[in-house]
Amino acid sequence: MVTPDDLPQIAGWLREPHVARWWGDPDQQLASIREDLSEPRMALSIVSIDGRPSGYVQAYGPFDFGALEGQPAGSKGIDQFIGAPDLVGKGHGPALTEVFVATLFAAGAPRVVTDPHPDNAVAIRAYEMAGFRRERLIHTEDGPAVLMARDRA
Repeated sequence: MVTPDDLPQIAGWLREPHVARWWGDPDQQLASIREDLSEPRMALSIVSIDGRPSGYVQAYGPFDFGALEGQPAGSKGIDQFIGAPDLVGKGHGPALTEVFVATLFAAGAPRVVTDPHPDNAVAIRAYEMAGFRRERLIHTEDGPAVLMARDRA
């Protein structure tokens, strides 16, 4: 669970070029995350790799936030990043996605969806390695995206 004490760490990650490229303006994103701290429909977490805080993940109900409407009841949407530059490109993305999705399935979600930018080949490949499949191109408030889904077995 993210707390206000985690915001400086998240702010630093949002400023990393590999994160800012896809997440956009760091100050706007941090303000959004700060607001989401009090949003009960959002689940925000810090990801640790080998005991070291290394990234951020959030889950939400697609019905609650509209961008991913039309999913089965109880579905969850996710967004995430590895913030520590030295941990990017080492297979941690698919691994952390697997763990996070397993917790959402264990809590009853029938489907988990995500929506990376069509040009974000690294994220798309990481999600595919974690069992997601591409469904279709969609348009979100942030622009075009690839709707990807993974269903509970």
